[in-house]
Amino acid sequence: MGRDLDVVDADGHVVEPVEFFGELFQRFPDHVTLRSDTKLGVCIEGRPYPDYEGPGAGCPPEHGLTGAPGVDPRSVEGVLANADTDGIDEMVLFPSFGLCVPTLEDPTLGAGLARMYNAWAAEFCAKSQGRLHAAAVVPVEHVAEAVEVMTEAKELELVCTVVPPALRERNLDHPDLDAFYAAAADLDMPLGVHGAPGIHLPKIGVDRFTNYIQVHCISFPFDQMSAMTALVSGGVFDRHPRLKVAFLEAGAGWLPWFVERLGEHFESRGDWIPGGWQRHPAEYVAAGNVWVTCEPDEGTLPAIVEALGDGCVMFASDYPHWDGAWPNATSELVEHASGRLAAESLAKIAGGNARSFYGL
Repeated sequence: MGRDLDVVDADGHVVEPVEFFGELFQRFPDHVTLRSDTKLGVCIEGRPYPDYEGPGAGCPPEHGLTGAPGVDPRSVEGVLANADTDGIDEMVLFPSFGLCVPTLEDPTLGAGLARMYNAWAAEFCAKSQGRLHAAAVVPVEHVAEAVEVMTEAKELELVCTVVPPALRERNLDHPDLDAFYAAAADLDMPLGVHGAPGIHLPKIGVDRFTNYIQVHCISFPFDQMSAMTALVSGGVFDRHPRLKVAFLEAGAGWLPWFVERLGEHFESRGDWIPGGWQRHPAEYVAAGNVWVTCEPDEGTLPAIVEALGDGCVMFASDYPHWDGAWPNATSELVEHASGRLAAESLAKIAGGNARSFYGL
């Protein structure tokens, strides 16, 4: 705070407290339990969350947070103090454990857990005097329930809805999901594609690795490319032109290259996808359908702005996770942009674009 630059963190995270899990066990005793072995974590529908062993291993929960001294993500006061330290004015907070909701198989459980999380997140952010905003989770595998939960989340003033990069047996362009996308557009509810290894999402390439760091290197960008391929080439933005989607936690440098790659396929063989894309992929970026978040130290920002403009990239810190840049996220953004980006472009990336995307 107190800086000339308005900074909005487009993808931070909450850390659900012990009390949240206590209520979780009480509400869903038949579905949610502690792991039966000595390892940290819970089991939902008989599956461990997170699953941090074997192909596509997720992050062991004891190693999930940054080791930077002073980090305090478990209270509103702590998060706001940490935001002040980093020069962040407002934050949009995505789940940590709550990212599991889209993977749940039982629709009643999925809707119930989503409602519990969304109510908790709304209450958490309501104590921040307008500086913290929450993303909602929905049981998107079950479209009717997902639409109901998303509508309720909008009423709770949650600012985005989390979507996984791919469902168990469907990609994001499946026609079954059109009712969900139509509802999101009607509600003016943007979607945030956010994956995470180890939460029983489809494995895209990461099944080659059992070491979490190797998994982490490729899981996020591969997930986002898969999701963008489905949404763009599958015609989702043509059927729902007011839909806004952010591809999160994979940096932004991949986007110009991938738009170019998709564009080559659109131009040469686009008609091989029945009912698919009607425009060059770059046009969906220009129209405000496609957004990304950048890393604080991302050196490719000038090239992204030159290729696609400065209206599609949002700053994100990934606070308070181990791979985030807190408490230096804002300073790293400014340092890497200094002398390389126009002041107007930096202002949009630092905060203005996030305000537009999330309606803040």
